[in-house]
Amino acid sequence: MGVEYGIEPDVDPAEVAAVFRESGLRRPVDDPARIARMVRTANLIVCARLGGRLIGLARSVTDFSFCCYLSDLAVVREQQRNGIGKELIRRTREAIGEESMLLLLSAPEAHAYYPHIGFEKAENAWILHRAR
Repeated sequence: MGVEYGIEPDVDPAEVAAVFRESGLRRPVDDPARIARMVRTANLIVCARLGGRLIGLARSVTDFSFCCYLSDLAVVREQQRNGIGKELIRRTREAIGEESMLLLLSAPEAHAYYPHIGFEKAENAWILHRAR
């Protein structure tokens, strides 16, 4: 049985929180209403499932014509380094089309990963941090 991938706009927020928790990605997993809003308002969610269990996801906000912000890329720890994140990104790029750029903010521990799969570091980004 292999990993199955698909776009899932209605993925269960509890499953998403579990993937965040099991991946080590720092997200507000103890705030189910906030996780539900994060899922509901994203307009592209590519999921990876193994035996029906959600094991990874790429959650994005995009206009499908110019830009896409990949806000979450998470794979459960026991499945990391199996190419799942790379495939989630490939499928995200396929969904947004050739006219859109793909932009993300990396967690500090993932800085070495993104150049390895073809991302170029941007020096022209600016941020206003969230209050909570």
